[in-house]
Amino acid sequence: MDPPLIMSIKEKTNKLLQHRFGPVFLVTALLCSISFLTRIALLIYSASAVDWSILNLLKILFIGLFYDLVAASFTIIPIVIYLWILPSKWYSGKFNRSLLFIYFFFVVFTLIFNAISEWFFWEEFSVRYNFIAVDYLVYTTEVIGNIRQSYPINSIMVGLVVVTLLVVYGLRKPITASTYHKTGFAKRSATALVLLCLPVLTYFGVSHKLKYLSKNQYVNELSGNGMYDFGFAFWNNQLDFNTFYKTLPLKKAESILRNLLQQDSTATGEFKNTSRAISSTGTENKMNVVLISVESLSAEFLGAFGNTQHITPQLDSLAKEGLLFSNLYASGTRTVRGLEALSLCIPPTPGQSIVKRPDNKNLFTLGNIFRSKGYNSRFIYGGYGYFDNMNDFFSNNGYQVTDRSALQDSEIHYSNIWGVADEDLFTLSLRELDHDYQNKKPFFAHIMTVSNHRPYTYPEGRIDIPSHTGREGAVKYTDYAIGKFIREAKQKPWFSNTLFVIVADHCASSAGKVELPVDKYHIPMIFYSPGHIAPGKFEKLTAQIDIGPTILGYLNFSYTSKFFGQDVFKMKDSDERAFISTYQSLGYIKNKTLVILNPQKKVATYRPDFTNGGAVAIPANPRLTDEAISNYQMASYLYQNGLYGFEAKK
Repeated sequence: MDPPLIMSIKEKTNKLLQHRFGPVFLVTALLCSISFLTRIALLIYSASAVDWSILNLLKILFIGLFYDLVAASFTIIPIVIYLWILPSKWYSGKFNRSLLFIYFFFVVFTLIFNAISEWFFWEEFSVRYNFIAVDYLVYTTEVIGNIRQSYPINSIMVGLVVVTLLVVYGLRKPITASTYHKTGFAKRSATALVLLCLPVLTYFGVSHKLKYLSKNQYVNELSGNGMYDFGFAFWNNQLDFNTFYKTLPLKKAESILRNLLQQDSTATGEFKNTSRAISSTGTENKMNVVLISVESLSAEFLGAFGNTQHITPQLDSLAKEGLLFSNLYASGTRTVRGLEALSLCIPPTPGQSIVKRPDNKNLFTLGNIFRSKGYNSRFIYGGYGYFDNMNDFFSNNGYQVTDRSALQDSEIHYSNIWGVADEDLFTLSLRELDHDYQNKKPFFAHIMTVSNHRPYTYPEGRIDIPSHTGREGAVKYTDYAIGKFIREAKQKPWFSNTLFVIVADHCASSAGKVELPVDKYHIPMIFYSPGHIAPGKFEKLTAQIDIGPTILGYLNFSYTSKFFGQDVFKMKDSDERAFISTYQSLGYIKNKTLVILNPQKKVATYRPDFTNGGAVAIPANPRLTDEAISNYQMASYLYQNGLYGFEAKK
């Protein structure tokens, strides 16, 4: 026989479930239960990365439960409205019961499906749903295709339907019990209005930052609820810098930035915002430039950075023959951030990448600079360029765009949902570059690879790792394709007058125990041009936004620049800095210090560990804080006010 307390809980629970609004409480219980199990599963999966303590465990469980209830307050809106407006005379009928069973089937199916999705998302990114998940909604073809090619989706769906049916069958009694409770319209209106007030109160009264109470990022993420985080990211994909971040008076921010960039400009002429004259002595070097941005190529994959798996033999060879940049950091965690940094040479603005924003035409880009010098500027991509708005952005910013649609079916050896195999991309690239050479046009080509991406599939027989076995195989295949491309390029008449720049767009993973783990932004870059560039290492701290100005500086170009990036070959030690970010946390690295700007006008300062990604909070450095704010504030200001445009010479 159950103890009195257990009996009392059972009686009260049964009374709730037998109420007219019993289904509301049942949905809430289902959501909280499945969310709890999901949280425990993710906790176990990430056990080695979590800082284990009683306090952290309590944060995960109780703050997590709070966010589960917040998510439930929004989830119950449809059923509350239905139970409110449905007349009592219809409520006990078979039709209503059938509708309730169908409704609960979809609720249970969705909650379990969400739990599975959260598992896969966590496995990939080690975070709850965020801006990336929202972004993926726009490109359902690629995302669904990626899921189908990566996982046994048919088996998963069949299992999910079976489990859902079993759960709904187990809930048949409480679902049916609620249909016997008749309530007058006035009484149920009062209950419904109270329940509908809950999502309003949570929307205006609950902070997304409540879960960020631990120094361990995994604890913070586990304390959240994926559905609530998804909703927050959906409604906050554009973050106005002046509204959400700490700012300086505009003139002060401009003055600080001018002083930071002064070393890169002439002493004469007007310096307005970031616009300044770059004057180089001597003759301009009209070399061709091939910029290869490699999908998800973390520095840790290369043997040149200590990797012992031998998965990048071609790149390691090129690193020995060219100039290896050993201290370079990516701006963000997604391809669009890498493309933004490489083309616009601007710090990442909070929210969506400029590549995907409105009003992003005729901006000050690397492609436009090369075009002004008589070059043919190209962007060549192995997938369909509508993805991530690449076609629209590059075609309206000085580049001629070529994507996989330029290939005939007979020219494609292999493809997956993201695009053609990298070797086919490079074959296409060689064809386009040959065309420019034959037309006696110097060329600048930005080539974006795709093969190093889940589902990690590629043509068989190229490397000693079978396709679809993991990230290492994809890295080695991309390495193989780059090596093949360079060997074939060596046979071309334009090779001896070409600078090859090989760089990652971002790292393979951005997850770490802290908010911005600096080691997860460390990427490789190689300048390769036999006969022009001597083998060596460049070890100064370099930002991804510095790559464009450094290429232009190497070519000895004189031009008017608006770039925030600088020619690192000319910078002093005191000018070394880098920018790293998520879609809302903005980091500034300088003097072995990391300043992080966050919404709600928060600023934090850390001493980062560049090896394992940890960080220790330290007192604020006012000068570095002002520098960080100035860079990010001015980047947002110039873009939002149409001041980062390209004015062609007339």
